[in-house]
Amino acid sequence: MPTVLIPTPLRKFTNHTSKVDISGGTIAEVISNLVKEYPDIQKHLLDATGTVRAFINVFVDQDDIRSLQLQETKVPENSMISLVPAIAGGNRKNG
Repeated sequence: MPTVLIPTPLRKFTNHTSKVDISGGTIAEVISNLVKEYPDIQKHLLDATGTVRAFINVFVDQDDIRSLQLQETKVPENSMISLVPAIAGGNRKNG
C-alpha cells in the first residue's frame, strides 16, 4: 500500500500523523481515499474542481507528477508519495 508523507502544516488535519498508508492505483485515487479518511484536509489539497492545488507539489517516490501524468500518474504498491506545499518568500533587498 502506498504511503503518503504529510507535511507539517497539514498534519493538524490528519490527527498529527506524519505518514499515512492509503490505498490507490493512481494519485487521484490515493488523494480521494486520503480525503475520505481525513475530510478536513480536502480544502487544503484540492481546488473546487477536485484538482490538486497549484501550490501543492506531489511526488511519487522522486518523480514530480507534473512531469508524468498528473493525477492519473500510476502509483506502485510500495510507493512513497510526498505532498510538498510551495513556500513563498525570500530575500527582500532594500534599496
